[in-house]
Amino acid sequence: MTVGAINIGWLELSLATLFIMAAGAASIAMSLGLLQTLAIATLRTYLQLMALGFVLTWIFEIDSVWIVLGVFLLMMLMTAQILLQRVKHKPPNLYLSTLMAVVLSGIVVTFSVTGAIVQVEPWYDPRYVLTIGGMVLGNSMNGIALTLERFFDDLKKRTAEVNQALAFGATPWEASRPSIRTALNAGLTPTINSMSAVGLVAIPGMMTGQLLAGADPVEAAKYQIVVMLMISAATALGAMCSVYLVYKRAFDQEWRFYF
Repeated sequence: MTVGAINIGWLELSLATLFIMAAGAASIAMSLGLLQTLAIATLRTYLQLMALGFVLTWIFEIDSVWIVLGVFLLMMLMTAQILLQRVKHKPPNLYLSTLMAVVLSGIVVTFSVTGAIVQVEPWYDPRYVLTIGGMVLGNSMNGIALTLERFFDDLKKRTAEVNQALAFGATPWEASRPSIRTALNAGLTPTINSMSAVGLVAIPGMMTGQLLAGADPVEAAKYQIVVMLMISAATALGAMCSVYLVYKRAFDQEWRFYF
């Protein structure tokens, strides 16, 4: 039995491209017009992940707390920027509020896991902080983006109801609360569904990686449980904080709904 991860050579890596080439051939045959999109996505996958591999190798060798914290901060800045690009209909100037939600959920959940659960030594070990932090930020980004998109969309659909509530003396929070509930349900449902299906439909990413690296299946399952719970916590915390921090942006200083 093979123990440990099997290294993939450049030839084997190039053979994997045959999968996407088959998809491209199907696109041509069915006139889907996806050949260029698939080619660009494949090229970006190669370049971005290989660049990440080289950068992480350098970071692991340097093992500097300031570099780790600097990279983690950069990841959070990019997370806030990317998730706002996914929210189509939104008021202006949401970046700082969204960044605060990302930073809060990212720092609290990441360092709670590395410090209290995994008990990493030293506490800034990049192999744990950046990998776990990346999973936290990536999943909370999706949850926050979905929450904000649904919140502003639902609020706009309720324009007449919101204006009527404000006219009768309701605060922006009271007028927005039904939309906030709808948005949070939408933002958290995919994560809850993933938790319900995990281990039944497919072996999740963290567990798969550890099994391929030769880890004990039970220990790999424990790590995957931690990952699923931390992702759920980060998504919930980020979604709740973000919608609380941005809901007032849909109202002016005199509590008039103008979005």
